[in-house]
Amino acid sequence: MGLTIKSTGNRLLKDELNYDDNCHVIALIGNPNVGKSTIFNTLTGLNQHTGNWPGKTVESASGSYFYNGNKYTLIDLPGTYSLFASSKEEEVSRDFICFEKHDLTIVVLDATIIERNLNLATQIIETKDNVIVCVNLMDEAKKRNISVNLKKLQNILKVPVIGTSATNKKSLDKLVKLIEKTCNDKTSKKMEFKYDEKIEDVIKKMTKTLDKYVITNTNRFFAIKILEDNKEFNNKIYDYLKLDETTRKKVEEVNLNCNTYLKINKINDYQDKMICSIIKRNSEIANEVCNASTLKISKTDKILTSKVFGIPIMILFLGIILWLTISGSNYPSFLLSKLLFSINDQIAKFLTLIHTPSLIYDIIINGVLKTLTWVISVMLPPMAIFFPLFTLLEDSGFLPRIAFNLDKLFNKAKCHGKQALSMCMGFGCNACGVVGARIIDSPRERLIGILTNAFVPCNGRFPGLIAIITMFFAAGSSFKSTIILTTVIVLSIITTLLISKLLSCTILKGLPSSFVLEMPQYRKPQIKKVIIRSIFDRTLFVLGRAISVAAPAGLVIWLMSNIMIDGSSILSYCTEALNPIASLFGLDGTILIAFILGFPANEIVIPIMIMGYMKTSNLTDYNSLVELKTLLIDNGWTYVTAICTLIFMMFHFPCSTTILTIKKETNSKLWTFVAFILPTLVGLLICFIINTIFSLI
Repeated sequence: MGLTIKSTGNRLLKDELNYDDNCHVIALIGNPNVGKSTIFNTLTGLNQHTGNWPGKTVESASGSYFYNGNKYTLIDLPGTYSLFASSKEEEVSRDFICFEKHDLTIVVLDATIIERNLNLATQIIETKDNVIVCVNLMDEAKKRNISVNLKKLQNILKVPVIGTSATNKKSLDKLVKLIEKTCNDKTSKKMEFKYDEKIEDVIKKMTKTLDKYVITNTNRFFAIKILEDNKEFNNKIYDYLKLDETTRKKVEEVNLNCNTYLKINKINDYQDKMICSIIKRNSEIANEVCNASTLKISKTDKILTSKVFGIPIMILFLGIILWLTISGSNYPSFLLSKLLFSINDQIAKFLTLIHTPSLIYDIIINGVLKTLTWVISVMLPPMAIFFPLFTLLEDSGFLPRIAFNLDKLFNKAKCHGKQALSMCMGFGCNACGVVGARIIDSPRERLIGILTNAFVPCNGRFPGLIAIITMFFAAGSSFKSTIILTTVIVLSIITTLLISKLLSCTILKGLPSSFVLEMPQYRKPQIKKVIIRSIFDRTLFVLGRAISVAAPAGLVIWLMSNIMIDGSSILSYCTEALNPIASLFGLDGTILIAFILGFPANEIVIPIMIMGYMKTSNLTDYNSLVELKTLLIDNGWTYVTAICTLIFMMFHFPCSTTILTIKKETNSKLWTFVAFILPTLVGLLICFIINTIFSLI
């Protein structure tokens, strides 16, 4: 195919559309989950994240490739079902198609459910001149004995139609050639769509009105949209057409007359009539070109989404993932710890050999390197197992089933069902979960999703949770650890629902909005891509962030441990000052200071705790959790302390990255503060209750 890859990032800005004359700009659009991002990745080489669940792409992505000496820039637009936009991602796609300059529009369809996908395709064809219909997932359709007559579809739509399998290079080679041909073909051919006679009358009248003031190929489409009487979008149309105030008033006057005419003729639901006409028309087309246009609920979905088995199976899957993570990471953690500490020993010998000053030696070896060793050896193995397993569930299509099962629970909490998806993202990283809340259309419900995302444990908290559970409650048994950790996570989900309900009934009152979730087909995950994406995009990214924070944190803790005032270190003064407060919640000053200093990243809370208990710069080389448990017990830990620390590790303020993300997403200091203080108060309250109960026993 001879492609030359050029990356332009994953967030599309308007300034990025100022391409040179030799560059062909191509819009890539389609329903959610039809393989757009996979096609985009294959052609441009960008690693835009692909996942088998809807609502993934909220912003656009831009990437370029060269073919036969010409440059082509692809714009991967958010998934949308229609140009009758009803969500943020649909507005982004609609506005780009309508108002941004591009040479070609590629509409990607899912061959297994082509009837539903045609709704968007026919609207695009009605709007734009240069259109390619790309029927993707042909391999999936073949497996299900679904055939699509591409030649007949092309004859009906009167635009180029091509069948592809996003993972099949040969089919994408043909697509690239068709793109080149269509970009160079200036002839405009497309199907003409007609509606109800009365509706056609007002469309023609509005089109003629627009033709008086400006001539464009999209006047008919703009006429159709103006008649919807959406003030905000109409203003965008007038701005795009550069109509002055006087002309706008004339167009609006015609719009008013047209709508009055429709009401006189008992057409009070103009948009509904239009949508019904589109659906009826596309059903007829699908019946002509496809032998299976109706999607039936599979037997698997009847079980996985049932009222009886849905949630228990979901918890079982979660337990299996956690068991594999816990049991699979123990031995690698031990080996990695042994390896890293041996490297530290060699570095220590080298520093001694070159006569490094003792102060510098202690800072490097006992302050920075030993903290890094703990973070890497404890975090890397669990992440290397958890993220690929979680990504496999995502690629297979299981995550939307989780959202479906939780939808009724979130609805009872008076919040949006899509919050289940952003919550699932929070298990990997709360900051990602906060950004993922963009898929929620309602500002009120989106804010609830943002404020409660930190109630589910992110990957940075998992190592600490696993360590405490294994040391104090599971006696080294990975099975027991799994059961307890699964219970803790279920508790976090229940707490998320309760706090969401509380917010919905108090400071963020309102009724839940409707939730339409596309249930994607089950697909065989691409194992190679899953491993690469989960390791490089997630595991190493999170680990790199933790390391970048752990190194300076190790230095700060070492300094606090070694700078003496009247014979006591700064760290000792801090822990002693916090002890009276911490004791009310079943904790101690060292635990509390560890969480405070661990604000940059949850991953470093345990290392800070260890250094605080050691009260020196010398962090012992812990080769097992048994030795760590001994250290904790020697410093006054009991089972109550372990329980309260476990709870506070679950529910406390988000890390600095998440807080900054919340500030950016909400653009509000008040809501950022609420996001910081809300989980902290909940955690302290639960710890206080537990500590009080055990004190009375």
